[in-house]
Amino acid sequence: MARKPVVKLDCPTCKKPVESRDADFPFCSERCRLIDLGKWASGAYVISSPTRDVSDSVPDSRQTTSDEE
Repeated sequence: MARKPVVKLDCPTCKKPVESRDADFPFCSERCRLIDLGKWASGAYVISSPTRDVSDSVPDSRQTTSDEE
């Protein structure tokens, strides 16, 4: 059976190196995991508002169609 490659990243909270086989991956510890969760819960992290696609816009009801002329 082939082994999965080990991914090495830095902890997003404290920047300490972490390997994918660690229990708290991608964090280095439960403490860093909880700090990150607290930032999400307090609103420190936000997801940007979605961009509007022209094709998603609703046509203006004031526009006339060829049937209404």
